[in-house]
Amino acid sequence: MNFVPRLLENIVVGRLFKAKVIVIYGARQVGKTTLVKRILERFGSDGRYLNCELLPVQEGLSKDDPESIRAFLGKYRVVVLDEAQNIEGIGKKLKIIVDELPDIQIIATGSSAFEFANAISEPLTGRSFKFVLYPLSFKEVEDSTDLINAKSKIEFMMRYGLFPEVFSLSESEAKERLIYLVSDYLYKDIFGFERLRKSTIVKNLLQLIALQIGSEVSYNELAQKIGINRLTVLNYLDILEQNFIIFRLNSFSRNLRNEISRGVKIYFYDLGIRNALINNFNPLNLRNDVGALWENFCILERKKLNDYNLRHKNTYFWRTYDQKEIDYIEEADGGLKAYEFKWGSTHKSRFPEEFARTYGGEFEVVDRENFYKFLNRD
Repeated sequence: MNFVPRLLENIVVGRLFKAKVIVIYGARQVGKTTLVKRILERFGSDGRYLNCELLPVQEGLSKDDPESIRAFLGKYRVVVLDEAQNIEGIGKKLKIIVDELPDIQIIATGSSAFEFANAISEPLTGRSFKFVLYPLSFKEVEDSTDLINAKSKIEFMMRYGLFPEVFSLSESEAKERLIYLVSDYLYKDIFGFERLRKSTIVKNLLQLIALQIGSEVSYNELAQKIGINRLTVLNYLDILEQNFIIFRLNSFSRNLRNEISRGVKIYFYDLGIRNALINNFNPLNLRNDVGALWENFCILERKKLNDYNLRHKNTYFWRTYDQKEIDYIEEADGGLKAYEFKWGSTHKSRFPEEFARTYGGEFEVVDRENFYKFLNRD
């Protein structure tokens, strides 16, 4: 498959030259470098790309005074600092550029929100636009081909995910690449943290989570199975989430006495990574987890489009102690929209009476036939 244009490109371009740093987060391999280089192409000789993992770049940005920074960056209109978390004191340096060198537009990328965000949050208060680049989205695949072609790729997406490089490969090549990513490269940033030195524990934790997508997760149970304490599990999950491996969905609870009030579900930002963790790339008709895969896929694709379209929504799941549940809830502008995800279109679900009576809102079952409508509704 040829290059797939990214929805984030025009959003970023629209924020340029507004006296702020553009910050783009995202896991390794999601296409951040390709994206920023495409943006630089618009500026020709007025754009410069710098890989901050390289020692000469780190040395060139080692000083904190405006003159030294200007001398290294040169007279360019747009400068990309790729993997900027590798620059010591990056937050202070970006602040200097915004305040003292306003003619230079900086685009800074980082694969670790935990490390990079902590470094820049205070210095860049009010001085940045922040975005997340996800793996390819269903919408981006559709835009690069057509809706019929994109729908024909859904099974591949659910088995091998949507990392740009992986999506262009054959099934055998995609499997090989994903196993490599899980074994080493994807966790380059994660295992750099002092708290995550024991990589076996992290991988065991991720494997346990991978087997529980679509189900409520118990932090205590995870801790017991791995042999660590609950607080350590929470610390690990925070770092995994801020490195764009997983994301959490909390339970919705307001009024009913029998609601689960502190529940959590955990999903993966890429299903190929999830399947590689448990070494299961079987066709969907041979799997017993297809419902969970579909739920993860639908919630993730909705999350991508909500973020890219700047649709700010609170998101939850809902369950009661007597097993009544709703897979996914969005709250925005005082209204609630509830969804159940069913891989098979023959399944029928009803809006739980307790929820409808107490909270109101809309209810819809999302299957392969109406998935596109769900994805694009406001």
